This record gives sequence, structure tokens and C-alpha cells, in this order.
Amino acid sequence: MQILIANETHLGYASVICETIEESARQRGTGIAKRSTEYIATKIKNGNAVIALDGKTFAGFCYIETWEHGKFVANSGLIVHPDYRGQGLATAIKTKIFEYSNTKFPDAKIFGITTGLAVMKINYDLGYEPVTFSELTDDPLFWEGCQTCKNYDILQRTERKMCLCTGMLYDPKAQPPKHKKTLNEKVFSRLKSIKQSLLLKKDKLKNTTV
Repeated sequence: MQILIANETHLGYASVICETIEESARQRGTGIAKRSTEYIATKIKNGNAVIALDGKTFAGFCYIETWEHGKFVANSGLIVHPDYRGQGLATAIKTKIFEYSNTKFPDAKIFGITTGLAVMKINYDLGYEPVTFSELTDDPLFWEGCQTCKNYDILQRTERKMCLCTGMLYDPKAQPPKHKKTLNEKVFSRLKSIKQSLLLKKDKLKNTTV
């Protein structure tokens, strides 16, 4: 298994990357922003992505987005092909792109938003801290990228202050994180359940009163 900085020789994988992301979201019933083949291809050509290959077979992918002139960086679109899940590949890909982001954008704050407890744990172990959305980029283009997520109406209704996703941030200029190395997944699972109960209940009430 190789985890490589993607380049133009990997453009042929763009379509299968998009298909894998979309199918994963459909199967899990999770909110995830879709990306076009052209968008993924641009990330590959610009050297802002990593790809995992088993020989010539696609195994996983993640890309970098920059916001506010490089003040913020997001490692987005993490996906592992179903045939390679459960082998620690997601952690390896996230670690690779996190280290690459730190090298390419040393002064940038690295952030992400996710509903997945597995991704939260990976981020936490890398040094990310849970934060409110107000501590993330306020670039409208980033938040417009959430429009294809099924939970986008919640983000709009809360004026981008809250959604089912949890915001996480790594600040290279901050002191080393004080949190314990082990993430208490039960706490995050409980938080996710509370947010789902509160936010989705409001949607149901809204729909029944219209």
C-alpha cells in the first residue's frame, strides 16, 4: 500500500473517488458535501491531495482546501474504499495529509467539520480540539460547499452557528493540546445524539405546522 501526494498521473482516479464518496454517504445516511469530478481533478493537479493505492487499485483519498488566503486549511473529502476499510488506512491517510498540510502551509490553522466519531478520534489524536463554528473560517465559499449536504437547512436556520457536524481545529501557534490522548467517544456520541434530537425535532415541528 502506498500513500502518495497526488499528481497529474492520478487524474484517472477522479471519477471513482467521487463515486466512492457519494456511495459511502448514501449507505451510511450521513450528511456529506458532494464534489464534482472536475473539482477533485483540480485538487490533484494542484498537488493538494493524497491518494492511497494498492498497486494500481484505488484505496483511499483526501484533499486540502485553503481559505482566507491561507489563514485556514481544511483536510476534506476523506474516503476509504469499502474493500480497504477496517485496516487503519483512514488514520494513515489523515496523518499523511495533516503532516503535508503543516509542511505546505506552516502558519495555517487546520480545521474540519464531521459527524463521524471515527474521524473525530483521528483528528483528536493528531492534536485537533473541538471548537464552535465561530472559530473556523467565515469564508462564505466554504459554507456554500455544504449546500449538497442533506443537513444544510439546519446550518442555514442556525445562521451557521450549529449543525449536526462537530467543528475541530488545530492551531500550530497554540500551546500543545492539554487533552488526554484517548478521546471519550461516549461524550461525543451523546453530544451528537442531543444535537440530532434538538435540531431534527425542530425540523419536524416546522414541517407539521406549514
